[in-house]
Amino acid sequence: MKAILTSSLGGFSKINGIRMPKPISQNNGLLDRIKEIWTENASVLLICGDPIKYAKNDNICACFRKSFPMSGLNISYIDICDNRNPEVIDNLEKIDVLIFTGGHVPTQNKFMKRLQLKEHLSDYKGIIIAWSAGSMNCADVVYAGPELEGEAVDPLYERWVTGLGITDINIFPHMQSLKDAYLDGMRLIEDITFADSVVHEIIALNDGSYIMVADGKTTLYGEAYIIKDRQKTQICKDGQFISL
Repeated sequence: MKAILTSSLGGFSKINGIRMPKPISQNNGLLDRIKEIWTENASVLLICGDPIKYAKNDNICACFRKSFPMSGLNISYIDICDNRNPEVIDNLEKIDVLIFTGGHVPTQNKFMKRLQLKEHLSDYKGIIIAWSAGSMNCADVVYAGPELEGEAVDPLYERWVTGLGITDINIFPHMQSLKDAYLDGMRLIEDITFADSVVHEIIALNDGSYIMVADGKTTLYGEAYIIKDRQKTQICKDGQFISL
């Protein structure tokens, strides 16, 4: 199994609120890395972020149906898994590329558990590509940081949940756009994420940065930061890469 875990994959953009296909991101060589491991005429299955948002799921799948070929990535088949077709997960041996979409981390995490996705991945030999929430849920123990109103002040909200175990890295995506964000009257980074980083290491990625797991090695590409014990330290810059 090879995995590429991104903050943002590209593939579509919103124009007047409507998703429109566009090529996969080329930032920090992302598209080149994908091309290096891509299977010719790949069969592709997306695992959705929310299993009941059918219109959104269909729109995302339709975008990638056009995005992959326009990026030079040939496909023979593409579908998205949600509440309408959970049984497709039983045929992963026929899928060359699994894609975990973005969304609300706990919602996607619960769906992945219902699919028993971790168990299905135990002997999966294909490629995994993920963005945002999908990348976060690839951790062994997932940092499901609060993101919706009320979650940061809810004493019952679970910030640490079991994930897929593809990596032991806790990813915090979209750092460049969330560094000044507020949630429930608190600063998302300094007041919430910093507090959650005590004895936990979190790697924050900008859009355009990503982590590749392949052949027993984990490599980070692009601008990224370690957040641990209430401190943030830059560990990589755009155009560079480091081993983790």
